[in-house]
Amino acid sequence: MPRQVLVIGAGVTGLSCAIRLQEAGCIVTILAKDFPAPFPTIDPLAQINYTSPWGGAHNRWVVPSPSGENAREHAFALATFSRMRALAESEPSVGITFMKGIEYLEAPPAEYTSLTPHRAAELQLPGFRLLGKEEFPDDKITWGCEYDTWSLNPMVYCSFLLGRFTFRGGQIRKRELKDIKEVFALPLGELGFEAGRIDAVVNASGYGFGGDPNMFITKGQTCLVANECDVTVTRQNADGSWNFSVPRGFNGGTIIGGTKDVDDWNTKPSIEIREKLLAGFRATYPKILGEAGEYRVLADIVGRRPTRKGGPRIEGEVVSGGGFVMHAYGLGGRGYELSWGVAEEVVKGVDGHLKGHPKGRVASETVAKCHL
Repeated sequence: MPRQVLVIGAGVTGLSCAIRLQEAGCIVTILAKDFPAPFPTIDPLAQINYTSPWGGAHNRWVVPSPSGENAREHAFALATFSRMRALAESEPSVGITFMKGIEYLEAPPAEYTSLTPHRAAELQLPGFRLLGKEEFPDDKITWGCEYDTWSLNPMVYCSFLLGRFTFRGGQIRKRELKDIKEVFALPLGELGFEAGRIDAVVNASGYGFGGDPNMFITKGQTCLVANECDVTVTRQNADGSWNFSVPRGFNGGTIIGGTKDVDDWNTKPSIEIREKLLAGFRATYPKILGEAGEYRVLADIVGRRPTRKGGPRIEGEVVSGGGFVMHAYGLGGRGYELSWGVAEEVVKGVDGHLKGHPKGRVASETVAKCHL
């Protein structure tokens, strides 16, 4: 009998995991409070914790350090890049656009200054090229590069994923859970499963239900403008602040950002911050203003990124009094970039448990490396 798996969460991580589990032959139901919908219908206050609509979203390559830090994260990003390319080629309406990404760094760390074309080739960074000083927007920039990357319209993309999932027989249930143990008390017949059993639960809740002491939120403020941008641009300033653009495509405008404020629960956008972000990006990439010579602001966006000390939790456990749970939460602002790599790891974890690994956990090597 096919394995029956319940996925909690319908953000980009949950949707990706659900589809990958279907591809592995599982019967899958998604249970979530919020589901993809057209972006203008998303309530910015009531659904502020539904993270996926507020993302840019794009792929920014993060270079592994010599000690191996970020190596697993980079592997997940490579797997996601490959899947995004295949989707963009086979499904023109998926919401993905491939383009160039530009990096400008005022105070680059060693892993960037040592990034030669040879090293970039080893890391499989497509289209990588170091920029000359004459290509920098100002004298504060000390290092820059460009590469091939992707950007997408979040709700076009997530709606596509949800449509593909249901077309392949997946079922959805709109519920709000307060605790992971609650799922094992639900009437299983209502979840669309046969024989009254759940073989595994995937916890793609984003926040981990509040029981993880390593979880915290990172508030981000960005500005959505109607101006089109032909590249993604990321500038890290010497003081640690950021200026960036994320073109959404598919009539989605361009995100100009952004802030990263740890444990800031304020939901009100700041006009002062908006003006600072717009001015900073205008100075970095004046082409954004187009022939009109000005921005056309559509909305200020405040979102909460579910972030985790030590990196996302991607591991399995047997919940006392319940069953096997494969955790996949706490990805911060990198949910889209890592989504398909994480989904592949989730399938391996579920498969490993169901094949009888000791204590119902995923293989020891996977657990040891699960913290990105």
